[in-house]
Amino acid sequence: MPAIATIGFFDGVHKGHRYLFEQLHGFAEQLDERVLIFTFLQHPRSVLTHDCPPLLTTTEEREQLLGNFGDVHFFDFAEVQPLTALQFLDYLADRWKVRHLLMGYNHHFGSDGRMSDEQYAAYAAQVGITILRAQPYSDADLRPSSTKIRNFLLQGNIAEANRLLGYDYQLTGRVVHGRMIGRQIGFPTANIMPATDKLIPAAGVYKVAISNQQSAISGQLALVNIGTNPTVGNTHQTIEVHIPGFEGDLYNQTLTLQFIERIRGEQRFASLDELQAQIRKDLSNL
Repeated sequence: MPAIATIGFFDGVHKGHRYLFEQLHGFAEQLDERVLIFTFLQHPRSVLTHDCPPLLTTTEEREQLLGNFGDVHFFDFAEVQPLTALQFLDYLADRWKVRHLLMGYNHHFGSDGRMSDEQYAAYAAQVGITILRAQPYSDADLRPSSTKIRNFLLQGNIAEANRLLGYDYQLTGRVVHGRMIGRQIGFPTANIMPATDKLIPAAGVYKVAISNQQSAISGQLALVNIGTNPTVGNTHQTIEVHIPGFEGDLYNQTLTLQFIERIRGEQRFASLDELQAQIRKDLSNL
């Protein structure tokens, strides 16, 4: 069956991407073609400039999110990057039976440099593909972008990041052993080790919802502290989750944190008693 496709890295699968996919499905219904979404295993910058930004979504998260909108296929960017625009279009037509390619409003491809829409259309016609150009996100005041979202998260502005994403930002990681300071002061924590290329929000205390295979805590609200814990003399960043009322063992399990809001920035307290008092105040925000 002939296909209509779009292509991009789609980090975050945010509202702008979803608007593109809405247009993709609209064209697919009109043309009676199946929907294909092509994306990459690596961020293009990691190949082109070796300067990859921290990512909003891991490969697994992108695959899961994109799967809600079409048949997802990953390309190795290092392998397709040398292809000219015509070579790439020929590959899409021959291997994937693409007959229409919906390009994002500012998207370009091909190793032979940036081209006009007329040039893309002429090359595409040679291999039986029609180029369609998507409209930008309709809310001019919003204009989501992965870069904007990264910046909001690095500022600790969870509300704006989530508004552009269209969902609560997520961080998934394995529970590892820590210094157990939280347990000593009456607030045991699970220390999370996320993927190395995943963006970590700014240091501070956050309200999150927990998700994991244990139904007893899935959906429960919790506190997350991101930072170096200056009060207890830590020297490296940690991500510590306190789940009120939970006393079980989570070591080596995987937790997903859905960030709802930032309660406060990171602080140094004069004593553990002051730290305990502040944690109690933080818990009142759940």
